Amino acid sequence: MRLLWELLVLHSVLLCLADDNTLHGPVFLQEPNSLIFPLDSEEKKVKLSCEVKGNPRPTIGWKLNGSSIEVGRDYRYSLLEGSLLISNPSHSQDAGTYQCVATNPFGTIVSREAQLQFAYLESFKTRTRSTVSVRQGQGMVLLCGPPPHAGELTYAWIFNEYPSFVQQDSRRFVSQETGNLYIAKVESSDAGNYTCVVTNTVTSGRVLGPPTPLVLRNDGVMGEYEPKIEVQFPETVPSAKGTTVKLECFALGNPVPTISWRRADGKQLPRKARRHRSSALLEIPNFQQEDAGPYECLAENVRGRNVARGQLTFYARPSWTQRIGDVRAALEERVSWECRASGRPKPSYRWLKDGEPLLPQGRVQLEQGSLTIPNVSLSDAGMYQCVAENRHGAILASAELSVVAIGPDFSKTLLKKLTLVKVGGEVIIECKPKASPRPTYSWKKGKDILRENERITVLDDGSLRIVNVTKSDAGSYTCVATNHFGTASSTGSLLVKDPTRVMVSPFSMDVTVGESIVLPCQVSHDHSLDIVFTWTFNGHLIDFEKDGDHFERVGGQDSAGDLMIRSIQLKHAGKYVCMVQTSVDKLSAAADLIVRGPPGPPEAVTIDEVTDTTAQLSWRPGADNHSPITMYVVQARTPFSVGWQAVSTVPEVIDGRTLTATVVGLNPWVEYEFRVVAANLIGIGEPSSPSERRRTEEALPEVTPANVSGGGGSKSELVITWETVPEELQNGGGFGYVVAFRPLGTVSWMQTVVASPDAARYVFRNESLPPFSPYEVKVGVYNNKGEGSFSPVTVVYSAEEEPTRAPTTVLARSLSASDVEVSWAPPWENQHKGRIQGYEVRCWRHDEKEENAKRIRTVGNQTSTRVSNLRGNALYHLAVRAYNTAGTGPSSAAVNVTTRKPPPSQPPGNIVWNSSDSKIILNWDQVKALDNESEVRGYKVLYRWNRQGSTSVIETNKTSVELSLPFEEDYIIEIKPFSDGGDGSSSEQIRIPKISNAYARGSGSSTSSACTLSALSTIMISLTARSSL
Repeated sequence: MRLLWELLVLHSVLLCLADDNTLHGPVFLQEPNSLIFPLDSEEKKVKLSCEVKGNPRPTIGWKLNGSSIEVGRDYRYSLLEGSLLISNPSHSQDAGTYQCVATNPFGTIVSREAQLQFAYLESFKTRTRSTVSVRQGQGMVLLCGPPPHAGELTYAWIFNEYPSFVQQDSRRFVSQETGNLYIAKVESSDAGNYTCVVTNTVTSGRVLGPPTPLVLRNDGVMGEYEPKIEVQFPETVPSAKGTTVKLECFALGNPVPTISWRRADGKQLPRKARRHRSSALLEIPNFQQEDAGPYECLAENVRGRNVARGQLTFYARPSWTQRIGDVRAALEERVSWECRASGRPKPSYRWLKDGEPLLPQGRVQLEQGSLTIPNVSLSDAGMYQCVAENRHGAILASAELSVVAIGPDFSKTLLKKLTLVKVGGEVIIECKPKASPRPTYSWKKGKDILRENERITVLDDGSLRIVNVTKSDAGSYTCVATNHFGTASSTGSLLVKDPTRVMVSPFSMDVTVGESIVLPCQVSHDHSLDIVFTWTFNGHLIDFEKDGDHFERVGGQDSAGDLMIRSIQLKHAGKYVCMVQTSVDKLSAAADLIVRGPPGPPEAVTIDEVTDTTAQLSWRPGADNHSPITMYVVQARTPFSVGWQAVSTVPEVIDGRTLTATVVGLNPWVEYEFRVVAANLIGIGEPSSPSERRRTEEALPEVTPANVSGGGGSKSELVITWETVPEELQNGGGFGYVVAFRPLGTVSWMQTVVASPDAARYVFRNESLPPFSPYEVKVGVYNNKGEGSFSPVTVVYSAEEEPTRAPTTVLARSLSASDVEVSWAPPWENQHKGRIQGYEVRCWRHDEKEENAKRIRTVGNQTSTRVSNLRGNALYHLAVRAYNTAGTGPSSAAVNVTTRKPPPSQPPGNIVWNSSDSKIILNWDQVKALDNESEVRGYKVLYRWNRQGSTSVIETNKTSVELSLPFEEDYIIEIKPFSDGGDGSSSEQIRIPKISNAYARGSGSSTSSACTLSALSTIMISLTARSSL
């Protein structure tokens, strides 16, 4: 027995060392994959990969067909970091099933199985093939008969000579299953030599078969016959999940048959299915369970049809849905694993321990994917693997079982140092030492053994439970744990406190929207304990930071947690709970808050009936929010209104018990929608949702057009205008206008109908219409219901004639470089027709086109005008013509005028001023005109007070001037030359500041900044230099 316990202790020490996650069993990082090796590869080496982690580092071995490979005894085998290298691989020696085996002190695991196959392609054995003789129109099959090989093949056929390959179409087909060439109907162009080309997709090797001659018989042409299916898929086609399924179908026949596909069970072909080579190949990518079923290939021509059928069956390799994981178990504990995998057929399960089959015997229970060990021992420790397999493959999941055996240890799970409980409460002192196997427990209070009774119980997990606690239960408690490997204990204290009690509870209240209240919550409690108050509203914790606009915690002492609710809204109605918690107990008190407010929106506003000016409404009341509804108000909206407007109703005042009303005073033939607003003693509520839109019925139009007028237009026209009637006042569809007019002083009216509701103008044309004659005019309205009334009568004049004569005696003279004056005489009154409203002067430069002329119009009898903004020293042409509302009359003959030279461009310079005895004397240099400028005739001096906007001007033909000005103000002065061409360039502004003594002087520079001047209120100017102009 002593030896057994020593072994257990040693094993537990090893497992404890593994607790730092540095020691563990083998884990595969990479497992070998199946591969096909080309025999003619230049590499001459095969590598089967295997990568494993573990601590201690695992050793790696390999199995071939279940037998261990002795790597050291065969020079062809070597290991590279766990991967197996095979030099000069041989099909006879090395083909088979390989597994990687990894082992360290914690156990052994084996990898999934990997198949090593060898790909090759031998040459064709025969060198010649017999001639194939067929009739034209007959179907034909040329056999390929590939040579011995391993690995997937593809096929093609050469016609006569390389690289002329047979092109597949509805008449010719190369099967990738057999390699045979099928020709549905032979034609004369098919005669020749055919060679089968076979390619190995793994080795990329290619071999050519012996040529097969095809000749046409001369004993006639083959007649028509029904399709004969020569290429068809098997009756059962097992298909793996996720693969691409290919079904071949081809028929011989005359005429060439057409191929179509369908499911025999009536379901639609998968939308992802694709047809190739004139439908001879059906391809279904990413094959799934729903794609399985019976499929049919239909070949048909005018002579008949033939059908091939087969069943696509679905299979799937196993795939994990539940894996096993590592387990650390204490000695004698129960261990259970369960692994689950999907697959078709349904997978079966087996188990391995350390790479060897595990059979159900003794304590080990196996059932499908479940493994159970009721009482683990050290011998159960190791590496376990669950294997899920069906006939299409197998998968493995690995896990490590570590069995722990140690004495009780409280180092990481000490008893709680201090446990608090209230008088009358219940307490559990946990005792959870680390131990394996599970220990037995006993308790002490102080130094005395603690006996169980109706209040004191030791639970199954070793914890101590005390109910209905009293003050005498306070003290120190010690838990003692014992198993085969030792005894350990841990001690903690129990402190008993007085319970918390609610002294002032919150109480239910009835409030109005906008008010503020306080819900009290005050308690008595043990002041040595921290206390926390929290509030919930309708089951949700109140966030005082987020909802601080309305909720605030008040009280100011640790025994009070009152809640203030400010500016109460309807949404604040509900249940409020004050929760109080200390470290020994928690309790709560609740209150209901009823909030009275304006009513909610009425519901289901319905238009029951409409007439041309009324609408009958009904609705259902909304929430009264704890205050009875006293009245309702109806509002309406149309496409023409600005928002919602209150409307008149019958009854005029709708009380809170009335749920119907008639809206009156509506406009006919207008689309209305209505809403209802409720009110109570507290206020007006939110409006209801709008009703449906309804149009009122039609009625005779009542509103007539406004601002009826007219006049103008072309010769022989009477133009009548008016403002259109707005759509909302047209009272019905088919709206239009009736225009009536008659010569002033006559009796009979002429009438016409303008059918457009948007029309605002009517023109009456008649060659006999006298010009500018007065007519009485009125405009009426009509719609589908009939005619309305007319507008008041107004007088409108018919169009007048254009003037027929041109103005006479047109004269023009130049005023300056930019201005000319033109004058004329009106046409003789007895020599022209047409009223003259004014004259139009046209002016254009000699080098411009007349149609681009500047136009200036005068009004009335004015017979002269000024034309400005012209170019200096330029020849201009001017012509004048009369105009009225009918247009312009004939133009006068053009007259010529040349503008004067431009004024001097240089401003006066070197300006100097002096002040003496209330006088200001200005001097400047003479300005000389350039050759293309007008001669200087004199100078203008412009001056103003700094605070005054108006400017005074004096003129002089000298280069100095004397001003008598008060000294109490600031002045701004400018000087500019003038000439026959107009005013020249002005000097810079000169500021003469307020002068405090009788003598001052200054100067102005043409390059200095303008001076800022003060204003003056009065000025007396005495000029010593008078203009001699």
